[in-house]
Amino acid sequence: MSKVKEINRRQFIGYSGAAALSLLAARSFAGDLNRPSNGQFLFLEAEGFSEHGGWEIDQQSMDQMGSPYLLAHGLGVPVKDAVAQVQFPSAGTYRVWVRTKDWVAPWNAPGAPGKFQLLINGVPLAETFGTKGAEWHWHNGGTVEVGGTARIALHDLTGFEGRCEAVLFCKDTAFEPVNDVEALTRFRRKLLGFPDRPEYGGRYDLVVVGGGLAGICAALSAARRGLSVALVHDRPVLGGNGSSEVRVWPEGHTNKPPYPSIGDIVTEILKPINKATAEGKWFGTLNGTAASNFDDQRKLDVVKTEPRINLLNNHRAIQTLTSGNRIQAVVIQSIRTGRQQLLEGTFFADCTGDATVGFQAGAEYEYAFSSGNPLMGSSNLFNVIDASNQKDVLDCDCKDKSALMTQYQEGKYEQPFPRCPWALDLSDKPFPGRLKKQATGTLKDLKSFANAWYWESGFDKDQVNDIELIRDHNFRAFYGAWDALKNVDGLYKNFRLAWAAFIAGKRESRRLMGDVVLDGKHFTEMTDWADKAFPCSWHIDLHFPEKKYQAGFEGNEFISDFTRGKDYKYGGLYWAPYRCLYSRNIGNLFMAGRNISVTKTGLGPVRVMKTCGMMGEVIGKAAALCVQHGTTPRGVYENHLAALQEMMKQPGSFRTA
Repeated sequence: MSKVKEINRRQFIGYSGAAALSLLAARSFAGDLNRPSNGQFLFLEAEGFSEHGGWEIDQQSMDQMGSPYLLAHGLGVPVKDAVAQVQFPSAGTYRVWVRTKDWVAPWNAPGAPGKFQLLINGVPLAETFGTKGAEWHWHNGGTVEVGGTARIALHDLTGFEGRCEAVLFCKDTAFEPVNDVEALTRFRRKLLGFPDRPEYGGRYDLVVVGGGLAGICAALSAARRGLSVALVHDRPVLGGNGSSEVRVWPEGHTNKPPYPSIGDIVTEILKPINKATAEGKWFGTLNGTAASNFDDQRKLDVVKTEPRINLLNNHRAIQTLTSGNRIQAVVIQSIRTGRQQLLEGTFFADCTGDATVGFQAGAEYEYAFSSGNPLMGSSNLFNVIDASNQKDVLDCDCKDKSALMTQYQEGKYEQPFPRCPWALDLSDKPFPGRLKKQATGTLKDLKSFANAWYWESGFDKDQVNDIELIRDHNFRAFYGAWDALKNVDGLYKNFRLAWAAFIAGKRESRRLMGDVVLDGKHFTEMTDWADKAFPCSWHIDLHFPEKKYQAGFEGNEFISDFTRGKDYKYGGLYWAPYRCLYSRNIGNLFMAGRNISVTKTGLGPVRVMKTCGMMGEVIGKAAALCVQHGTTPRGVYENHLAALQEMMKQPGSFRTA
């Protein structure tokens, strides 16, 4: 559908009248007596604005909210306006409602950093948004006089994570919209003219959900073996944690005997890099470095040139339909338009990390967390640059790069940073990168501050349902630390935050149970499996809060430590079994990635991305055997293991005619 048609359909809803508007009412209606006195309205979804400007689409909490939202992620520099050209049902007075929140209110923090304005033809409403409420709600913006058409803009005031999900103009100025997600979803879909049932999106041999390394490799492996494949991913770029959006460097050894071809596809889709000479190298680590190191386009090009793959990026799986112990279809929704499609499949691969498809299908899983049983947390990597360094400025991913280059050319290198009373108060607290001895304020002193995996939180939180809260706590941590370094310690005057991930890099959530549940003891005891399928080389790496930074932040820790010592090492390379790559109770479900069948200790060695990618390579081959022989993932182990092992000896480029 073209953008013009999409906008016209969104504007047509202004004529839908009181019957449609009543779906969104905060009060119930008795017949027609209490319906809105004037049902004319205009409803705008933020992600549907024709121009997003510097605002980002954030879909991470879509399952909880029913919709993505726009985020003003400017690292303290206000971002460019998001804009929509609209047509009202008629001129006159409308009450304005904006769905938003004060994102630091859950911590009773002062300052409301996510402030923004709603501009109508360049004129701001009197009300400032993002200043109220710890939960998502409709913020009353007062009334406004409008003509027939208008230019609506979200105008960021701070660059500190303002957020907007939708805007409603209503001619009944006494009307109050409901906050109930189910009611809002029904309203939204009716207004957008979507049918009650999703559109049919086709049938595939294999539907792969999740476009990280595991999902990409599964899709390519299966397609090259002759299967029709749908690859569903809820971001615009592929790679997941290994993309330019998250920038966790892929680790794990590939191409090892006895199956040296396992890892071929991983190598094919990743940019070859010498760590010693990589662009943006930060003291030996590539975490959080230049976007070019993660080469999103390379992954996209390989997938798009495979004719048997239908790539559906910017789509999220919202429902899984089952019959008995088999999945029949998944329903996916565009994060940009709200359009839903139903994808039927013979087999499915859950490569979501959160086990989204398996969970929706009723697959057996493990997931437990508490203060006494912490999860590994999530990180939002960030980096800094020296504004007096020409190469840093030229290579910067900053949204205000043009302004920064102008400053450099004019010799204005100093980079002030505002005080952040709403962030973690680290003015007199230790944190990595805050040196005990007198710091010189040079790049070398910052080597343990930025680009570091250990800025991590959410150890006792639900990494699926609380991810917005967890991500926001990560924001408060690194903003508070940078505030302390710049404004309390008076260091790094020419340095600035250059980039930070707003998509959280997760380590642990639900794990789907298979016929083998791989445990850390299997690694330390070097248990040998007849169905060895993918090599593991990372140590038993489990994270937990770092004790020396806990004081004053118990329950809200923000720095992690990791397991070390002989109990967390094993004898070099370890080959894990195929039987942890399919569900034990959903007959046509594979999985690859950090949601496979492992215990907590078993997760430590398998969760790094190259290892996850090799899992994908294997399940793609196994899916081809399932289709060829009319069997199940378990049936491959029971009756066709030798055939799978022969496939595993063949190169990743092997293609069925």
